[in-house]
Amino acid sequence: MNKIKWFRGLGISAVTAVGLLLIAGDHIDGPSVAGTTSDIASFYAFEGENTSNLVLVANLQGMLPAGTATENAKFDEDVLVEFNIDTTGDMIEDLVIQAIRRADTMYFFGPAVPFSTGTSSEIMTFATRNQVQISSGEADSEAIVAENNGMKFFAGPRDDSFFFDLDRYEMIVNQEVTGFNEEGEDKFAGMNVLSIVVELPKSLLGAGTVGVNPYAPDVPMYSMWVETKRKQ
Repeated sequence: MNKIKWFRGLGISAVTAVGLLLIAGDHIDGPSVAGTTSDIASFYAFEGENTSNLVLVANLQGMLPAGTATENAKFDEDVLVEFNIDTTGDMIEDLVIQAIRRADTMYFFGPAVPFSTGTSSEIMTFATRNQVQISSGEADSEAIVAENNGMKFFAGPRDDSFFFDLDRYEMIVNQEVTGFNEEGEDKFAGMNVLSIVVELPKSLLGAGTVGVNPYAPDVPMYSMWVETKRKQ
């Protein structure tokens, strides 16, 4: 066992995946991570254009001003991003995909069975390694996508696609109004996030749990969540 570095769990965005699409977002994590380089904004999982593939997206450092370039909003080399996949229904990760930045490159490890589960992790140097150059935040720059081992990878700034009428929500919470307008105002419009994207064949995820979803008992079900963990 090649132990490289230990990390402690900081931010988490959790969901249970059924079918073709799932979304989870918060944009304002707990006090220990809010506004930091480990803050998780949102998590997406959906079928790729090739329906045999699954796309996983972790967005970090939400509400970055539009046009913020990577030199002003960088992935932190001391923050490990983990996509966790539970294939048995016990809410314990069976497979993990790790992403960590080194200089201008994002390195990926997995999917693989991790050294350990829970809030502490080690970089899975034994697993399949892939990499992609981090894309620039320049408006006219092309996204850099790497393809290898049947997988695709991206890392870099992107427009925040999560829609939320935050001002109206706060008015509802403060009991100033009731309900949302038919047409809400997207508080995140014009804001950016730092995105990490992995597209991989579903065949790499195992069989999943069948029979749990009463509406689609034959559809494999996975629980998925994203964590950020800072180097100790």
